[in-house]
Amino acid sequence: MVRDQPSRRWRPYTRSAGYRVHIYTSPHLVRFTERIVVSGSEISKNYLEELLIECEDANNGENITFFEITTAAAMLAFSRNPADLLLLEVGLGGRFDATNVIERPMLSVITPVSMDHQDFLGNTIDEIAFEKAGILKPSVSAIIGPQTNEALNVIKSRALELGSSAYVFGEDWNISPANNQLMFKMGSKSSIVPRPNLLGDHQIQNAGCALASVKLLNGQFPVSPQEIEMGLVSINWPARLQKLKEGNLIENLLEDVEIWIDGGHNQDAAKAIASTLRDWRTASPEISIHMVFGALNNRCPQNFLQYFTDVIDTIRAVDIPGETNALSASQIETAALECGLKAYPAKGISSAITDIISNSSGKRRILICGSLYLAGAVLRKNNYLQN
Repeated sequence: MVRDQPSRRWRPYTRSAGYRVHIYTSPHLVRFTERIVVSGSEISKNYLEELLIECEDANNGENITFFEITTAAAMLAFSRNPADLLLLEVGLGGRFDATNVIERPMLSVITPVSMDHQDFLGNTIDEIAFEKAGILKPSVSAIIGPQTNEALNVIKSRALELGSSAYVFGEDWNISPANNQLMFKMGSKSSIVPRPNLLGDHQIQNAGCALASVKLLNGQFPVSPQEIEMGLVSINWPARLQKLKEGNLIENLLEDVEIWIDGGHNQDAAKAIASTLRDWRTASPEISIHMVFGALNNRCPQNFLQYFTDVIDTIRAVDIPGETNALSASQIETAALECGLKAYPAKGISSAITDIISNSSGKRRILICGSLYLAGAVLRKNNYLQN
């Protein structure tokens, strides 16, 4: 069992190596069943309903959260179906998360700690890192992704207390660009691997976390260099700088208009997205960049939008369809204007796209971002279903 967040980085390598894998992730984008993969296949709706009823009966009316009962149903499914590996993604934090019930996993992975979910995890990087480090277990190795000094000190301290061997980015392993490929180094061994099939420099570090995990477990679960290469070039992560190539939203779109989506919602995600948009500007200055933005009301939109003042031409503010806990388009418009952006409200996703096209010319890229819930709404509207 490997504890990871997010486990989507691991899946291509294990799949290309032929292992049967259980996966538990959250949240979902389009279908609730996306969260649970049993022996390599997404769980069926009927089977999940049966498991949820069984868990509800066993709970006997006691208080239980949505995530807790979903996790229980997933664990029940995993216990009844054979697999070689379980990739278990933490829902929130780690220390008190419903997934943190495995006494001795094979490996723990802590990805970069950022300011997120402060209402639950704390208001400082130190506090959040402490909650994330709650997944570390005695004598269980851990892969530690790039961290701030504050977060790394907390994680290292906890690993030392538990006798957990921490393999730290920049100390025990590294990954860096090498021409059009990547150089991965762990210990005294290094290798050249392809870049992942994902946009953004941050995806290089994400790939490094997965590669370090694969290398560490290679004795128990061998993955050949060819299978690693296959995993990197085939990785698919919906709603992470994803270009829509077919579907309802683009079937009648002008050839000079592109639609992209990203579900990132915190400041680190904003920085990463803005960096990619700057690369777009440098490579193709003739292409204008426009944003459609929506967010939940537990987010400060200014914290996200402040990174885009020099990279986007206009922004359309939208409500998130079906989300009562979303910020209104007018609230987002106000926040965007405060950041110095050219902002306009829109009645919805389609209206925002139409408005951008009607009020601009030439080649255009439209990025819809700010929330996984907004990204999911776009994919549903586009009639896209992830296989």
